Amino acid sequence: MPKKKTGARKKAESRKEREKQTRANKDNVDVAKHPCNFAMECDKCQRRQKNRAFCYFCSSVQKLPMCAQCGKTKCMKSSDCVVKHPGVHSTGMGMVGAICDFCEAWVCHGRKCLSTHACSCPLVDADCIECDRNVWEHGGRIFRCSFCHNFLCEDDQFEHQASCQVLEAETYKCLSCNRLGQYSCLRCKVCFCDDHARSKVFKQEKGKAPPCPKCGHETQETKDLSMSTRNHKFGRQSGTDEDGASGYSSYWKNVECGAGDDDDIEDDYDFDDEEEDNDEEVEDDDDDEEEEDDAEVENSLSNLSLEATCGKTS
Repeated sequence: MPKKKTGARKKAESRKEREKQTRANKDNVDVAKHPCNFAMECDKCQRRQKNRAFCYFCSSVQKLPMCAQCGKTKCMKSSDCVVKHPGVHSTGMGMVGAICDFCEAWVCHGRKCLSTHACSCPLVDADCIECDRNVWEHGGRIFRCSFCHNFLCEDDQFEHQASCQVLEAETYKCLSCNRLGQYSCLRCKVCFCDDHARSKVFKQEKGKAPPCPKCGHETQETKDLSMSTRNHKFGRQSGTDEDGASGYSSYWKNVECGAGDDDDIEDDYDFDDEEEDNDEEVEDDDDDEEEEDDAEVENSLSNLSLEATCGKTS
C-alpha cells in the first residue's frame, strides 16, 4: 500500500505545479489581463480607453495613475522604491517614476518595475494587423486574435476574428504537393501534409503539433478547425480591364458612370417597335387567311346552289 500524502506534501506539489504553469505561460502573456492594457475612464471627459499616462482625447492627467507593470495605484511605506518615502503612503504623481515608450502608461518608482517593464512590455510590437496602427495612434485597448495570435485594435478585433479561418487557396491541398493538407497554419493561412509539415528549421516539441515550416507558428489539424477556402464574389476574377474591374464589377461600374444607358434605352424601344410591327404583320396575315377561307366557302356554296337548280330543270 502506498503511503498517504500529508497536507504539507500536497501543498508542496500544488505549489510546484503552479510554478511550472507560470513558467510555461511566461512567454504567452494574456494581453487583455496585463495592467498596461487595463480599461481606464478619463476623469474629465468620461471616455473609456486604454490605461495611459495622458487621456487620448483631452490630454488630461489622471488623479490616480496606475502602474503599467504591477497595476497598483498606491505605493506603501515598505517597498523597493527608488524615491524613499518612509512613513508615508505615496499616491498620484508622487508614485510615478517613468512613462513607457511602448504602451504609453505610467510606471511606478519601484526598482523592479522600472528595471523590468521596458524589456518585458507585451505591447512592444503591438501594431494592429488590420489597420497597421500602434498604441499611440488610437485610444482603444489591444487584443490578440484567438486563431492567428496577431495583435488587433479594439475597432477591428471582431471583424478580423470572424473572417480569420480562411485559407489563402481555393482547395485544402498541401502547399508543396497535391495531397490533402492535414495540418493548417492559422498565421500563414496554408495547409501542409504530414510529410511537408516536418520542418528542419523549427523543432517539434513532444506531444504537440508540428510547427509551421514557413513561420514556426504552431499548427493545428485541419479537421478540428472550421477552415474555409478562398472564394471570389461575383464569380472568378478573369478578363480584367485597365482599371482592374471585371465581370459584374465592370458592369456595375459602367452603370454607376452612366455609360451606355441611352443606347440601351433606344435599343429597348427599337426592340419593342419591332415586336409591335411583327404583331401587326401576323394579324394582317391572319386576316388575309380568314378572308380567303370565307371566299372559298362562298364559292362552294354557290356551286352547290347552281347544281341543285340545274338538276331540277332537267
